[in-house]
Amino acid sequence: MRSRAVCDPKREEASLTARHTGLAARLGRLATDALIEEAHATPKPALVDRRGNGAHRDLSLALMERSARALEPTFAALSRAARGMRPSAALRADLGAIGRAGEAVMMSATQGSNAHRGAIWIVGLLVAGATIHAEAGEPHRPAAEAICTIGAQIACFPDHGAPFADSNGSRVRARYGVGGARREAQEGFPHALHLGLPALRAARRRGVAESAARIDALLTIMTTLDDTCLLHRAGPPALAAAKHGAQEVLSAGGTSTPEGQAAFARLESRLLALNASPGGAADLLAATLFIDRLAPASANEGTYRWNI
Repeated sequence: MRSRAVCDPKREEASLTARHTGLAARLGRLATDALIEEAHATPKPALVDRRGNGAHRDLSLALMERSARALEPTFAALSRAARGMRPSAALRADLGAIGRAGEAVMMSATQGSNAHRGAIWIVGLLVAGATIHAEAGEPHRPAAEAICTIGAQIACFPDHGAPFADSNGSRVRARYGVGGARREAQEGFPHALHLGLPALRAARRRGVAESAARIDALLTIMTTLDDTCLLHRAGPPALAAAKHGAQEVLSAGGTSTPEGQAAFARLESRLLALNASPGGAADLLAATLFIDRLAPASANEGTYRWNI
């Protein structure tokens, strides 16, 4: 007598749950790794790196690492919340609540220093986007663009559960008429997807060392980003110095050339004199590194393979 397979719903559900748990854990690790890699990227202009604290008196490399590691459960929780969901106001509210709880964890880990508030928003949305994309079963759809698009769709919904916050970012956006991290997300993370990621990969193709390639990606982001961190700390002069100085470095061949290194030293000197640092660009470099890990480029740079 021939046997036949019997569907066991409980076993299938357990298997599905295990796969989702593994995905959330994987994305949590990748997000944390991206924050740590960004912190270690050296030299960054007036930012915390392996040389020192830059323009930050309340941050250090060890503290940035501690913050990133403390946020790994938050990123995993964001992925779990996105399981089986599509972009919606309900999902936006759930992610917002998890992100605010993660921010409290971060502030506790750093004794009150804001190491990664912007990254929780930027990278957290990409984690949710990656989760939804992984479940969609679209292996031939370009993963990098899809992840960013889904993250943007989520960001466009209002978070009705968010308390009113008179933050540095909100004051800068109102005063200078810039969009900040919120608009960056709503527009599909263009500085990560269309500037940082292509610059990173182009530098690698030229044979530039990975450390210098990452810094060149950061500088490329800086050339056009209306960085609210710079505006908060020193206003339009700092933003203009950062954009112009970053372009000077890149025009001189990037940080892998002697001319580029000299231009970098001038840029950093100007930012330190203004006590300003491009923290928004640093968050977008972390996003760039996260996307790069998720969707490595194939031989044809127009396509990407899914790496989860």
